[in-house]
Amino acid sequence: TKTMQKIVAALALSGASALVAPAAPRATVKVQETKADLERLCAENPTALPFEGIWDPLGCADFNFWGLGNEATIGYLRHAEIKHGRVAMAAFLGFIAQSTALVSGEHTFAPYRGYVAGCTPQEQWANIPMIGKLQILTAVGMLESYGEGAGFPESYTHYTKGGLPGFYPSIKGKGAGQITFDLYKPFPIFPEQSEAQKERGRRVEVNNGRAAMLGLMSLLSASAVPGSVPALSGIEGFPQYSGNVMIPFEGDFTLF
Repeated sequence: TKTMQKIVAALALSGASALVAPAAPRATVKVQETKADLERLCAENPTALPFEGIWDPLGCADFNFWGLGNEATIGYLRHAEIKHGRVAMAAFLGFIAQSTALVSGEHTFAPYRGYVAGCTPQEQWANIPMIGKLQILTAVGMLESYGEGAGFPESYTHYTKGGLPGFYPSIKGKGAGQITFDLYKPFPIFPEQSEAQKERGRRVEVNNGRAAMLGLMSLLSASAVPGSVPALSGIEGFPQYSGNVMIPFEGDFTLF
């Protein structure tokens, strides 16, 4: 519909999705970064925001998380930003897809028990049965454990110990052989990249992730508070949600 075309066009301007092939982690603890390295990375990967150096209002780049040391803390922060950016890119595109009639409309075979057509993305999640939500969270937890190096005692170097921030190891063959492809590049359809291309791709991914985080929050804000995002307020039929997205199990139980 014209309404959804307007949504896609408007939202595409505030975020993009790009997952790039990470380079393999180094075998030795050699790439731990200091604050000076962060400043160099910021200078080499400028943004459109009007400031120079590291944007670090809380001074986290000087912290020592859990007694790991400052360099390990910086590795943790860099990995966390990349991971949040990847999740935001997926969520941003997911919100758009779930707002279309193809996903939210009538289905010959209901995607889950109790499915209701015509719901917003947030309502679609709320309508999923409790057991379905737990299955999703279990799958995410499994991917998270593999991403932290579970099952790779020798070949994986953790990002707080010198490993490459953002690197996700191969999971093909894991889960007693039940996982038949990797999370990234599941099919060999992309050409191999040079180290320079990989480096550029990693920087693009960081910038796209930052844009997607802002874009996703703009979608949720406009959905919860009409008019809070001027760029989206003029879109007729923009999905509205009266629940609380910060309580993901609001329809099942809540501790608050």
